[in-house]
Formats: sequence, C-alpha cells, structure tokens
Amino acid sequence: MKLLFQIFILFISFAANTAPFSIDYPMSFFVTSKPIGDGGNLGGLAGADAHCQLLATEVGYGHKTWAAYLSTQYRYAMPAINARDRIGEGPWFNFNGEMIARNLAHLHGDTLELARLGNNMTKQSVLTEKGQIVPGLNDFQENGHNDLDWDYVKNTPNSNRHEVLTGSQPDGTAYMSELDYTCNNWTSNKDPEDYGPMGAAENKPNVQIGFTDRNGGGNGSWNSSHGTRGCSQHSLVRTHGIGMFYCFAIN
Repeated sequence: MKLLFQIFILFISFAANTAPFSIDYPMSFFVTSKPIGDGGNLGGLAGADAHCQLLATEVGYGHKTWAAYLSTQYRYAMPAINARDRIGEGPWFNFNGEMIARNLAHLHGDTLELARLGNNMTKQSVLTEKGQIVPGLNDFQENGHNDLDWDYVKNTPNSNRHEVLTGSQPDGTAYMSELDYTCNNWTSNKDPEDYGPMGAAENKPNVQIGFTDRNGGGNGSWNSSHGTRGCSQHSLVRTHGIGMFYCFAIN
C-alpha cells in the first residue's frame, strides 16, 4: 500500500510540472466584443474572418477555424456570397456551452415548423467571445448620455450597441440588387451626402443589420432588420451599432 501511495505522489508531481490539462468547451459561436473600428470597411470578408480568428485566439479558441456571418453582393463579375454558406453545418454553441442552433435550417427557420420552433438567438444567449451580454435598448441608462455619438460610445462600454452587421436577408442569403446592403462588400466607410431615411437607396452607402437582443426597429430580426444611415463608424452608431458581427466556427 505504501508503494502504491508513493507511485501516486510521483504521478501527481510529474503532472504538476507538465503542461496543464485543459477542457475544450464547445464554444463555436460568438458576437465580436469589439469592432474593427472603420465602419463598414472590414477589409472584405478576409478582414472580417481574421478579426473573428483573432478574438477567438485571445480566449483560447484559435485552434478552430472561424468565419464571419456576412454576405456579399454581385459586383464587377464577382458572384454573390451568402452568409449562411460560410459558417459550416452546425451545431453551434455559445460561450456557456448553450446550443444556438442545430444546423443551418434551424438557425434560419427554413421550414414553417422550424420557424415556429425558433433558434436560440436571444439577448441572454448571444454572447461575446468573453461570455458577455451585449448592452441593448434601455440598458444602463445614464443622465445626459448620448449613445448615438461614437466619441461617447467608444468610451462607454455599457452604451447601447445591439446592432450587428450581416448584409443579409432573413434566410441568410445575399441581396440580389444594385442597391448597397454591404458597404460595398465590406470595403467602404463612406456616408451619403444626405443621410435621409435608414436603409438602401440609390447611390447610398448602407449595410443591413440584425439585433443581438431582437429588440428594435424593423422586424427585430437577429440577422436582417433594417439598414443604417451610412457606412462610417459614426454612421453605424447613429442607429445603435458599433460594427460588431457574428462569428461561427466551421469545424
């Protein structure tokens, strides 16, 4: 018995001096905790994917391959790309290991039955890579706050920032239109000369957004609710966004 105890102590001592054992929690979905910071100019899909990969790596999930949930439109003989075609097959789990959706059909409600069932994209479950809930409407209200101004919002983490860039239709596909729904396929930080109403219009830079808390103007969709007033960092804030987007692990 004494010998077995000595062997056990040796084993514990050896383990303590080797690389620590880690558990790979199944996080395969998050919303970015911070924007790239140049409005709708994300450096194209490649730049957005790299941002997802960087944030995931910072919290220990760099071994997975991450893709941004973003669509692009047909431009200059380049075919459109659907956000839903970029993110793998599922299932996807948030920071806490809670399932977001079983598969693409469940995520987008492709059938009437699945649409009625609904996915788990809610304020409590759409978490950042750090496990944070994104502040939304009526959260952390302060006297004299101005959460429509970027200079205020960037220094106020609890300000409303519930809009998420997608450039997508509700089914996760790209817009087949000459109008701009993607800030020129994620390369523009321009604003229209006359802001006018939100949304796409002729010769107007714009991006389609969804809501992390499914609470806001338009239809309150998680991925396709309404457009912005422009593509600059300041314009995104004018409708309560800072340029965050969804990231999914494709493996």
